[in-house]
Amino acid sequence: MGYYDQDYQNRSNKQKGNKGGYFLASLVGVILGAILVIIAIPKLADYNVLPYSIEPDNQLEEEAANNESANVPTQNVSLNVVTDVTKAVDKAGDAVVSITNIQAAGFWSREAGEDGVPAGTGSGVIYKKQGKSAFIVTNHHVVEGAQQLEVSLADGTKIPAKLVGSDIWTDLAVLEVDSKDIKTVAEFGDSGALKTGEPVIAIGNPLGTFEGSVTQGIISGLERTVPVDIDQNGTADWQAEVLQTDAAINPGNSGGALINISGQVIGINSMKIAESAVEGIGLAIPINYARPIIEDLEKFGEVRRPYMGIQLASVSEIPGYYQQEALKLPRDVKAGVAITSVEPNSPAAQAGLKEMDVIVEMDGEAIGDVIQLRKHLYNQKKVGDQMKVKFYRAGKLQEATIKLSGETF
Repeated sequence: MGYYDQDYQNRSNKQKGNKGGYFLASLVGVILGAILVIIAIPKLADYNVLPYSIEPDNQLEEEAANNESANVPTQNVSLNVVTDVTKAVDKAGDAVVSITNIQAAGFWSREAGEDGVPAGTGSGVIYKKQGKSAFIVTNHHVVEGAQQLEVSLADGTKIPAKLVGSDIWTDLAVLEVDSKDIKTVAEFGDSGALKTGEPVIAIGNPLGTFEGSVTQGIISGLERTVPVDIDQNGTADWQAEVLQTDAAINPGNSGGALINISGQVIGINSMKIAESAVEGIGLAIPINYARPIIEDLEKFGEVRRPYMGIQLASVSEIPGYYQQEALKLPRDVKAGVAITSVEPNSPAAQAGLKEMDVIVEMDGEAIGDVIQLRKHLYNQKKVGDQMKVKFYRAGKLQEATIKLSGETF
């Protein structure tokens, strides 16, 4: 037997001799394995891992994040947005109302059964509540020509309104409504204490649809004067004294409130400069200027202004030929107000003034045109006052004293 056979036989004999030892070792291994499995299965269950279940790493991470977030308590976050602006709006906002101007309906509207159609909308400010009545200030041009007026309160309630009085010169009007549904009344401030750059807020009803709209800006200018053509003849008849602001004022804002940061009304929004090259020029009637007008309208239904009883024309608008030939003015007199007619028995007639006289001075103040004459008369004089007038007649300077009455012209 060769070497190979002998070696194989020896190995075979060794295997036969160790058969019992291998069996014992295998048995011990099986028992230990079973014990390990019994111990490991509960642990695997705690980690949500089942035998033979393999999940992608990203899914495991997502579930872990979900489990972690589920244990974190959540709460709603509320930001404190109360500012001086919101406080001012809360104070005055409900006192600003929408006004609808209703005029006669056309033929087709009448056939449809309508009594009238809205001719326009604007805004107003409730400034007084007394007994069964509440009073609203707005613009003259908002209520002009109205056959009916309707007021919409901040809560949407619509109530009829009565026109108490209106003034074309200052563009102010006062309405009266039943006070039953009125809960908020605006507080007037002091427009004389305003400073350029001071923050202001405009509240109104732009375009007739956005009721209670609020815009913010600053006082851009004080004591502005804007020429106004009352009779639409192309010539300025009056100069409105206004505040300038860059707070947005749009059609429908007219008559609304311009308030300061304390929520006080310091102006009645009246107009804006609406030109393509202009942006951010809104105008409001100062409340100090409006107050006496409002009081007169509420008490008398009109503004009781001093009355002279004359028709006027500015000398600057009269051709030079007529200044010399008709009025007989000295060549160095280039300004003044010519009297074109005098009403019989008027204060001017009683003082001796005549047609073709040219007024150049009132109470020592030079008068250059019709607007200056009206401003002196309306702003500085009262009914019953006396006024000294200097005038040229046939080239000679003369003087007269007029006792002003309470009529209007």
